[in-house]
Amino acid sequence: MNHRQCIALLAASGLALAGAAPLRASNGDGVEVQQSEDALYCKERKLGTWFYCEKPKQEPRKAAPSQPPARERLAAIGTQLEELKARAILEPSPENVTAYVRYQREQLDRSSMFADVWQRALWQDPGLDYTLQRPVSTLGKRAWIDERKSDRDRVMASLSQRYGVFYFFASSCGACDIFSPILKAVSDKYGLSVLAVSTDGGPSATFPGYMVDSGQYEKLGLGTDRQVPALVLFDSVTKQPMPIGYGILSQDEIMDRVFQLTQVKPGSDY
Repeated sequence: MNHRQCIALLAASGLALAGAAPLRASNGDGVEVQQSEDALYCKERKLGTWFYCEKPKQEPRKAAPSQPPARERLAAIGTQLEELKARAILEPSPENVTAYVRYQREQLDRSSMFADVWQRALWQDPGLDYTLQRPVSTLGKRAWIDERKSDRDRVMASLSQRYGVFYFFASSCGACDIFSPILKAVSDKYGLSVLAVSTDGGPSATFPGYMVDSGQYEKLGLGTDRQVPALVLFDSVTKQPMPIGYGILSQDEIMDRVFQLTQVKPGSDY
């Protein structure tokens, strides 16, 4: 008896239970035949999974092996590299040296890949590229410096309305004799008010309208070592002193520092 005859015989036997859930079985020609599940068809004859009497057993899924955290993997690479290096130095056989050089080369390739992807990411996201804010190329740096100087000169012209400068000097200070005319040139160019203060009571040929220090040096936060020449920018609105620097400064250095202290947010240039 072939498979088709067997199916027909079972259907005609009348042994199907009323109300039983229909069962689908293949007749061998790609045609599905509705069957009723009963003890004879499924249990006694043990027709099994092929006749849809039993659900196929699913094998339990194997959990994917978990990797250690990336930081631990990176630390393990460093540890292995140091171990191979130490072994190559202490036991300099061709095998040990080759193993160290090969492993080191693998890490150099890894570093090169990281650097390449890093650069590509900067190209594609301008928010990540710091050189757009502070250029490093010769052409870009020159353009940035020219723009900064233009902004600085414009701001310096209006600073005198709010800011003044305390200039601490000593009559016995040779550096002060050099620096005083430089500061005077900046003051004359931008109308910046300069209050010269003598720390030793002696005069200044450049600033004849000086005053003698009576504690202003310490009050403005310059410490107790009384280093001169010293410049302090004073904000007449907030009443806050801002030390500019000590020693001999060029005109550009004075203006750059004043501009940065008054106009540039800390951290934006670096």
